[in-house]
Amino acid sequence: MAKVIATCVSENKGERKTPVERVELRPAHGIVGDAHAGDWHRQVSLLAQESIAKMQALGLDVDKGDFAENLTTEGIDLVSLPLGTRLKIGATLLEVTQIGKECHNRCAIYYQAGDCVMPKEGIFARVIEGGIINPGDDIAQLAD
Repeated sequence: MAKVIATCVSENKGERKTPVERVELRPAHGIVGDAHAGDWHRQVSLLAQESIAKMQALGLDVDKGDFAENLTTEGIDLVSLPLGTRLKIGATLLEVTQIGKECHNRCAIYYQAGDCVMPKEGIFARVIEGGIINPGDDIAQLAD
């Protein structure tokens, strides 16, 4: 079963995120207290633990939040989700708005490894219904 294994925030854009006990999501805003919240299409970022494990296998000392993802997931193939897919996590409802992203500036991870998984394997969503997300919450993909 797909689930959230970490919830992470940062005060500033362009930095690693810190795992926290839980996050609060607001509709059309994103995660309360996170630098990426706002009225735009990339309110919440998701990255699979399986993607982080790829970088760890290259010898990098990286973990949850190090790729600036808000939600670290397990057991769901994020990059195969079509745009518009809705994900129910706890009381929240997210809609996938973007797969991958262009990195305009090379991050520290890129310089350490010569590659970074977030541009290719991270996804972004906007908040449709707010609520609290905790590590351990199940992720359900809703049928169209």
